[in-house]
Formats: sequence, C-alpha cells, structure tokens
Amino acid sequence: MTIVEPVQGTDAGHVPTLGPGLPAVVPLRRWLALAAVAVGTFAMVTAEQLPMGLLTPIGGSFDVSEGTAGLMVTVPGLVASATAPLLPVLIRRGDRRTVLIVLLGLMAGANLLSVLAPDFTVLLASRFLVGISIGGFWALAAGIAVRMVPAAYVGRATAITFGGATAANVLGVPAGTLIGEFSNWRAAFATVGGLGLLVVGALLVLLPSLPASDPVRLRTLGAQLRNRAVRAGVLTTFLLVGGHFAAFTFVSPVLQDVSGISQSMVGPLLLVFGAAGILGNFLAGALVGRDVRRVITAIGLLLAVILALFPIVGTSPVGGVALLIGWGLAFGGVPVSVQTWILQSAPREAEAATALNTSVFNLAIALGALFGGLVVDAATLTAALWVGAAVGLLTSLTVWRTRGTTG
Repeated sequence: MTIVEPVQGTDAGHVPTLGPGLPAVVPLRRWLALAAVAVGTFAMVTAEQLPMGLLTPIGGSFDVSEGTAGLMVTVPGLVASATAPLLPVLIRRGDRRTVLIVLLGLMAGANLLSVLAPDFTVLLASRFLVGISIGGFWALAAGIAVRMVPAAYVGRATAITFGGATAANVLGVPAGTLIGEFSNWRAAFATVGGLGLLVVGALLVLLPSLPASDPVRLRTLGAQLRNRAVRAGVLTTFLLVGGHFAAFTFVSPVLQDVSGISQSMVGPLLLVFGAAGILGNFLAGALVGRDVRRVITAIGLLLAVILALFPIVGTSPVGGVALLIGWGLAFGGVPVSVQTWILQSAPREAEAATALNTSVFNLAIALGALFGGLVVDAATLTAALWVGAAVGLLTSLTVWRTRGTTG
C-alpha cells in the first residue's frame, strides 16, 4: 500500500484522500495559492529586469548614458545576490507566508518610488529596495511547492511556481517595454507595482501559514559549495546568465542602432522574443530529464552563434528580427535547465541549494549588466554582443567537461 504524504501547513491534516494507494485530493485553494505565488514571482523578476527595454527613454529623462542607465539592472542584481542566501538564515523559523507578503509590499513600494523619482540617484535607491525584495522572495518561493501538495503532485506544483520566473524572463521585459511605448517608462514601473499589490491581496486570502520546518543555516549553505555537482551547476548558471545579460541589457539600443529598427517596434519585437522563449522553455523542459548537460551545452553554443552573428547578419531589420527570435528560443530554456541541474545535484537540500543558485543567478545578472555597460561605454554596442558570444562558448566548453557530474 502506498503511503499518502499529507499536505504540509496549518491545515495539512485536512486534505481528503481518494482511498488506499491513491494520492490525496489537493483542494482548489492550494492550486490557486500556488498560482498566486507564481504571479508574485513573475512580478518580482519583471521588476528586476524592467529597465532593459526602457534604457533609452530613462537615460534620456535623466541625461545619463545607456551604460550608466544599465546600473538599474546591476544594483538590484547585486543586492538580490546577497539577499537570496541570507534572508532564509535571518528569518529562521519565521512564517514564510508573512515574509513573502512583506517582500511583495516592499517591491510595490519601491516601484512607486521609481515612478516618483526626481533624479537618477533616487531611481537607483528604489532599485536597491527591489533587490532586497526579489532575492528573498525567490529564495523562499522556490520551496513553497514541496510544502503545499502531496508528493504525487510536487512536480506539477513546482512547474507552476517556476513558471512565474520563466514567464518573467521571456515576457516581463517585452510587456514593460510595450507599456512604456504606449505611455512612458514611469507607467511601466507603476503597472508592475500595482500587480505586486494585487498579489499581496491574493496571498493574504489564499496562502496558509508556512512556518519553517527546518531552518536554513549558514553552514547548510556552505555545505552546498562542497558538493561538486552543485558547484558545477552554480558556475554554469553564472556563466550562462552573465553572458546573456551582458548583451541583453542593451537589446533595445542594439535593435535600433545595429539593426535599424525603430524604437516603436522594440516592444512588439520583444514580445516575439518572449514567445520564442516560451517555446524554448517547453523544448528544454522536455529534454533536461534525459541529459541536462547536453541541453545546457547546446544552449550555450546557440547563444554564442547568435550573438556572434548579430553584428554581421543582424545589420538589417530582417536579420535582426531573425536572430532575436533565435536568441529568445535559446535563453528560454535556461531557467528550467539550470534549476534542474541544481535539483538533481542536491535533492535532499533543495531549499539551500536553490537559495545559493538564486544568489548566483542574480549576481550574474548584475555583473553581466555592469560589465556590458562598461564595454558599451568604452567601446561599442556590438562589443557587448561579442562578449556575450564568448561567454556562451565558454559555458558550453565548461559544461561539456563536467561529464557525469549530475545525477
């Protein structure tokens, strides 16, 4: 007879079952709560990456260069990289429901400050607050699925939770860019903040109390670095994400200056990028269970080829659009691939390993955007594309040499 694992949480003992050997029936309220967490993750990741499609108008508003405007991505990324591993340690046995709601409220307030920012310094301060919220939220949200449903449904619940981050990575920036095109960049920040407040209300109604069952400690995080497979996965995340964002942070000016595409078309084209990314996510998700190493190697090579070809083939609108679609297809598979690597590497310490990987993911966004900005200011936009291509190739070579690392 199969033992049915009860749903954890305050009402864990009240989940009905279908009978001996059959999984528990998960109440609709649980699925709605997971969907709300996914929307919250979407809002958080979108808030972090929102400036990427709005660098030109924001830079023009405050009379700063595009490279300097890229600090709006660097600052929250650096802060989130510190928050992700430290917040679970600091809150210890604190109710995860309360912390998630507070962090969402902080994000909404930070975006309101962005809307009202009178100068670039205040805008960067608001981005600092976004970094605090996203690092902590994502690190905690990643472990929610395991606690909300029985073992038989964990895979489905995890897909819902991570779906918010995937959707944000491929659709958040395009949607924000479109809002900025139809109105202005401040309206885009206001929209994301408003979405955060809506999610706060949903979580207050739907999410049960989630006290920590096994608090994360600093030594637990440190132990992950002694796991060879986790180290390899973290390095892969850093290279793949950092190389992508060194170039993608400046995708709006690249499309305009390199491919000759008008600013009014950037938003719609980034939605096309997002659609391609969703397809890439499903393709990678179907393949990573067989051999995650091969999937990540292929993604790195594809990114390297596309970014290297952009200054050559992407000098016309047609070439630029074609390469942008390929770019979205490739990067769409990154979140599910790197997270699968981490879960395979540390199945019994998923929360700690995910927190560490989240930290590195955000650090890679920050340093990629920072280095890309330095390259753009010191050289040209196309130089940032070359940097991204080189790092993509390095990722593939690094992953290919880790045969047998993951389970």
